[in-house]
Amino acid sequence: MTLHLYNTLTRQKEAFKPIKPGKISMYVCGVTVYDYCHVGHARVLVTFDVVTRFLRSQGWDVTYVRNITDIDDKIIRRAQENGETYTDLTSRFIDYMHEDEARLGVLPPDIEPRATAYISEIIAMVSTLVEKQYAYAAPNGDVYYRVKHFAEYGKLSNKNPDELLAGARIEVDEVKEDPRDFALWKSAKPGEAAWESPWGLGRPGWHIECSAMSKDCCGVTFDIHGGGPDLPFPHHENEIAQSEAANGCKYVNYWMHAGAVRVDGEKMSKSLGNFFTIRDVLEKYHPEVVRFLLISSHYRSPINYAEDNLVEARTGLERFYGALRDYADVPAASLVDIDQSPYYQAFVASMNDDFNTRVALAGMYDLVRDLNNAKSDPELAHQLAAQLKALGNILGILQDKPAQFLQSAGGDAISAEAVEHLVAERIEAKRNKNYARADEIRKSLLEQGVVLEDSRDGSTQWRRE
Repeated sequence: MTLHLYNTLTRQKEAFKPIKPGKISMYVCGVTVYDYCHVGHARVLVTFDVVTRFLRSQGWDVTYVRNITDIDDKIIRRAQENGETYTDLTSRFIDYMHEDEARLGVLPPDIEPRATAYISEIIAMVSTLVEKQYAYAAPNGDVYYRVKHFAEYGKLSNKNPDELLAGARIEVDEVKEDPRDFALWKSAKPGEAAWESPWGLGRPGWHIECSAMSKDCCGVTFDIHGGGPDLPFPHHENEIAQSEAANGCKYVNYWMHAGAVRVDGEKMSKSLGNFFTIRDVLEKYHPEVVRFLLISSHYRSPINYAEDNLVEARTGLERFYGALRDYADVPAASLVDIDQSPYYQAFVASMNDDFNTRVALAGMYDLVRDLNNAKSDPELAHQLAAQLKALGNILGILQDKPAQFLQSAGGDAISAEAVEHLVAERIEAKRNKNYARADEIRKSLLEQGVVLEDSRDGSTQWRRE
């Protein structure tokens, strides 16, 4: 089956053709580390983690690069507000980011370059652009890119350069030749982090760092460039202009962008008070519930982050874990062994269609249904459970023990220890024929979102509602 993906550049699905047979080079714009990662970051982290997992499951040799922006205006401003060095600030939030992504089941990228480690490469690229007349040094020590010299500017975001000029709403800046021009190198203000350059002390502009890092890690032309919904313009548009002007060749073959995250139908924003960090959310919800919500929609579709949707995601995962509860010790099937399985083939077909996790999950629900109907055939049930786990591994879900997930909770919910104590008390009450107390305990737990399931042998299992 051929992999097809939607290319933001051409605005259509295309059959994927790698630059090198069997190999894929993918660069994804990462986080600017001055604060905790939020749910929008989680969307990008999980999206490209799933993409990488699936590609590797199909035998592709993937080099996954995801950068870290560890110097920019926001970082400098926050460090000054905190009275600390920018390196202390970024080091702390890089650690927090790694903690968050690990809890979400996001595997580390193969390469995680940091902007401050590429200063010499950035200066070299800016120098090339100046030599080629695509950039110019301003009197104040800044260096700007000449947008009008790049004829294809706007091709990714489908914006007309002349319209950008007509609609430019910026203050008059005498150091720029054109209001559309953007900074490649910024002169340092007193007390700011700075590096020596041919234009004096300064630091990189935001856009140039990715052009320099991707060139070093992936080459002058590579297969896939990814990022969030806000990046096609201006960030990725500027990357194309810089890289193609400097290197004299096509920058990227396929562009992928994850959809936006909205909160109760509105754009997530600190000013609206609907801004959620990953760690805030994980205080209340199991990490796989959040991950499941993020992959329940196609990666390009917007997601509505709301309590009801998280509850729905929890319910969906419970169907999977409920089906696996009696097969906790069954190992995931080898993908080679299930190559001819109709469930696996349907899953692969969905994922090869622009990584359509929504359809892939729908097929997995069919597998759950058949697993639940196969309880009387232990051999078949074991095979289906093994297949379900194998597909879950590709999506980075079903990594918990079924009982642990079904009994997990967050926030102010009754603890598992308290439930176990009440379950034991109820069993003792039934043994003593104190059925009133047993019913009272069942009702009390149900009111707290805990469902008891009695078996014929007298034992009791429980799960969160």
